[in-house]
Amino acid sequence: MNQLDYLRISLIDRCNFRCQYCMPEGAELDYILKQQLLTDAELLTLIQEVFIPLGFTRFRLTGGEPLLRLRVTDLVRAIASLPQIEDLSMTTNGFLLAPMAQNLYDAGLRRINISLDSLDPDTFDQIIGNHGRSRWQQVWHGIQAAYNVGFDPLKLNVVVIPGINDHEVLDLAALTIDKQWHVRFIEFMPIGNWHLFGDRGWVTSAELRQRIRECWGLTESQVRGAGPADVFRIPGALGTLGFISQMSECFCDRCNRMRLSADGWLRPCLLNETGQIDLKTALRSGVSTAQLQTQVRKLLAIKPEINYKQRDSGITGTYTRTMSQIGG
Repeated sequence: MNQLDYLRISLIDRCNFRCQYCMPEGAELDYILKQQLLTDAELLTLIQEVFIPLGFTRFRLTGGEPLLRLRVTDLVRAIASLPQIEDLSMTTNGFLLAPMAQNLYDAGLRRINISLDSLDPDTFDQIIGNHGRSRWQQVWHGIQAAYNVGFDPLKLNVVVIPGINDHEVLDLAALTIDKQWHVRFIEFMPIGNWHLFGDRGWVTSAELRQRIRECWGLTESQVRGAGPADVFRIPGALGTLGFISQMSECFCDRCNRMRLSADGWLRPCLLNETGQIDLKTALRSGVSTAQLQTQVRKLLAIKPEINYKQRDSGITGTYTRTMSQIGG
């Protein structure tokens, strides 16, 4: 069994994009009110007094869009300063990143994942649900700023959607040849977007690897991180290619992560709410951190069983929250 030492923390459920695979068009979303979010102090209490004592040393800040969180740089600094933290990273859409990159790096953030689903501004805007001025250039500036500041590894996340951006796979893979960028291709998942998924399905990682292999060749490689990607490299490239294959090559039985939503729900799986715990309400009700540790420890104990059941059942059922609300 993999050691459960990795916590994904959603800082906010709001986002300035409305991506097809995360926040489908037409979905009615009830955003979390500010007072319902875990405060910075509550987050730090849970990290220091609950999760670190239970063996968690790796943390990723997500959303929604985490850079929309007020005083996010101060929160990054506070978490990064904890001596037990071995790895702190963030996933962002990059739109607000350019002017914040240096401050985030100075605060102690060293790894960052940025969503870049297309190199074509029109396709990009279609995917993110933008109908006004194109946002692609500002995201590209954010990527360049993060690279120049020194984030390492700098990973670019690509959700491959059949018929929309799958024809760009070779162009996106080529980004890794001359720069130490790490492009990760993610299989399209049916979370709140069955109207898209049902018609097109998904492109498997195996098919994507074959396309790239026929063009340049591929060798196995590695890159620092705590995620489930299978990592390869184009021969001679400075960066790497990752493939996250949750649809075609289920990795549930080796999952090492837990997820904390912006309103304080700890859940064992993106797709499974079994045993989830409302840590915020408990904390605000005066439950001691020692008692919270006990509750979390019980959930950790059943996580392997949930992993194996999820592996066997696959991506099925309906979900009460979209990806953006869960903190995918």
